[in-house]
Amino acid sequence: MSQESDPSLPRQFVAEVFGTFLLIFFGCGAVHAAVLTGAQSGLWQVAIVWGVAIMLASYAVGGVSGAHINPAMTLAFAIWRGFPKSRVLPFIAAQLVGAMLAACLLFVLFGPQLAAKEKEKLVTRGEPGSIVTATCYGEYFPNPGGLAAGDEPYSAEKHAEWRALGSPSLAFLAELFGTLILGFVVFALTDERNRGQPASGQAPIFIGLTVAVLISVLAPLTQACFNPARDFGPRLFAFFAGWGSVALPGQDSWSWLTVYIVAPILGAACGGGLYEFGIRPAFKASEGVSS
Repeated sequence: MSQESDPSLPRQFVAEVFGTFLLIFFGCGAVHAAVLTGAQSGLWQVAIVWGVAIMLASYAVGGVSGAHINPAMTLAFAIWRGFPKSRVLPFIAAQLVGAMLAACLLFVLFGPQLAAKEKEKLVTRGEPGSIVTATCYGEYFPNPGGLAAGDEPYSAEKHAEWRALGSPSLAFLAELFGTLILGFVVFALTDERNRGQPASGQAPIFIGLTVAVLISVLAPLTQACFNPARDFGPRLFAFFAGWGSVALPGQDSWSWLTVYIVAPILGAACGGGLYEFGIRPAFKASEGVSS
């Protein structure tokens, strides 16, 4: 496709806003429903919603922007696949806007349920115990779902025991490795030389399933981010919506940055690089032999 026929940056910006909005609305919506109403039965139901959300967003806007819907993937494409550097920041800005808009709508729709959960747990929004509802927006390690489950009041002692089950280094490793796998798979499934890629138009299905299985394994540890916009957009909204320091910086001063932004960015870059240098040359070599 010639450069003149490529969609304009404003159209790609809008596409990334809508695509990320769909991802966060459905994905975080499933989290809201699970935490606040017990609507989901088991982790897989939440995980598959995230996977389907990625698939739908990819089919909806992929033809315009490529459906990055993830700053880590945008940066990985810029590093390894020649994505224009001038479009990196606009894409990331669009992804954050889409994520915040989705968080805002979910806040409006689930407002009564958020208040009811906080009343049930005897917590005040903005105080440490309000992590039971803040987890619907930003992410924490290990997953604080157990603090929000049931109808017993929030317990600071139980909160301390929960915190002792995770560490920033282990959370960083989980997010790094999870996004590395995701980046590797995305690069493999979108490589036109890869003779093992799915049939035309089916890559979003398998990328969505990859995210779903990663969530099934890693969500108990970190809530499974793999996407800086997914965490930071809703987290920033929650900060202004009343959760304050419980949302940002969260459970400590730097984990929101290291675990949920730096680790996914490094993971996607490493996963993309692993594919580009470890697997893709094999296709070039085989093509050279057959020709």
